[in-house]
Parts: sequence; C-alpha cells; structure tokens
Amino acid sequence: MLDHSVPPDRHYLAFDLEIARVIPDGIDDWSLYRPFGITCAATLEMDRTPRVWHGHTLDGAIAGQMSRAETAEIVTFLEGEVAAGKTIVTWNGAGFDFSVLAEESGLTAVCARLADAHIDMMYHFFCLKGFALGLDKAAQGMGVQGKMSEVGGANAPRFWQQGRYEEVLDYVCQDVTTTLQVCQAVEHQGSLQWITGRGTTQLAPFSSGWLTVAEASQLPLPDTSWMRTPWSRKKFTGWITG
Repeated sequence: MLDHSVPPDRHYLAFDLEIARVIPDGIDDWSLYRPFGITCAATLEMDRTPRVWHGHTLDGAIAGQMSRAETAEIVTFLEGEVAAGKTIVTWNGAGFDFSVLAEESGLTAVCARLADAHIDMMYHFFCLKGFALGLDKAAQGMGVQGKMSEVGGANAPRFWQQGRYEEVLDYVCQDVTTTLQVCQAVEHQGSLQWITGRGTTQLAPFSSGWLTVAEASQLPLPDTSWMRTPWSRKKFTGWITG
C-alpha cells in the first residue's frame, strides 16, 4: 500500500503557463485547436517572488510565442529543481500545462516523468470526487486571493496578441501565487473547501496531504453513478501513460 503521509519539509515550486492560440468562445473541446503554442510561463518557489519566461524576437523584444528551444529551457529548469529536491505543484498540470509543454518542447518523455511525479491538485481532487474543479473556486473556498478576473485564461491569448504583455505576465504570476497558496492552505487545514456553482461551500478531507499524479491515480474510483457522462482519469493522464 502507498504511504500517504506528508513528506517532511516538502519544498513546493508552483508552475503555470499561458497558451498562444485564441480559442473561440463557447468551445468546450480545446484539443481541436492544438497545437496551442506558449506565450509565457511562471514558477514560484516558497518564500520567493515569481520567475517568468516568455519568447524573444531577434532584436530582444517580446515574441508572439516561445520557440521550441525556449520552452525546452523551462523543462530543463523544472528537471533541475526536482533533482534539487523541489516538488512541483500545479492546478490541472497533468492534463494541460505539462501536456502543452511536452508538445511545444518536443521533450515528451521528460515532461511525462515530471507530470507523473508532481502534485496536480485538481487531478488529486478529481480522483477523489469524480469531477473537475476550477482554481478560482478552490481559492475562494480557502480564503485565498484568486485569479485576475479582468484577464482570465480564455482572454490571455487575445491580450498577448494585442501587445498587452504586462497584463498577461501579471496574470500568470497571480496564478502561480494562488496555486502555491491553495496548496499550503489545504495542507495546513487538512481539507479543501470550495465554492460550488450554486454559491454554496463544500468540503473534502485531505488530512493525509497531497498525492503525486502517480499516487492519486491509484486511489479507488469514486462513485460517479449520478453523473450522465463522467470523465475518465485517462482524460488527464492518457498522454503520460500512453
């Protein structure tokens, strides 16, 4: 059996990225618009300020999206941080961020290993409850500052195309900040509170701490008989496990 106790002195590194592809309003299946491209990314280590990445043109200006070599630099950085003992934490990183990073960098095997070994809080929640949850709803429930509503994930590519770079960079930095704060708040409280679509508060116990993607994948399947079309875990991890 897995030992689900929280490792002592776990040092977290939050990670998030923004895509370049503008997804039309009302589209649920974003995969139809791949490859997405990456405009920028950010990481946040505990007790530090966010570090950001973005592409550069030949004259040093901010580029429309990051090149393959530039995205590979992010992968190399994350690999080094894990080797140094850091634990990467994301919100939907297994199903989205690492998948996009793998596609854009070409380093699929490395990204798959990083994704499997990291903590994706949304995926852990999904494995427990059988449905997805937005970061902002979790942040509200935990009393943590949420996303920058004036930008929003769907609008970030449009803003970037319009040259509103600083707004998008602020947005991705706020996302990694919120990610890290939610991670620590849930770990401290031993439970995750979130705001439902009806505006009520729900709570799920996390008394044993966060699980990596590999560990969460081994949890018993939750009861989803009440759902019309429940998602499979493969929706998030299919690209990792093949």
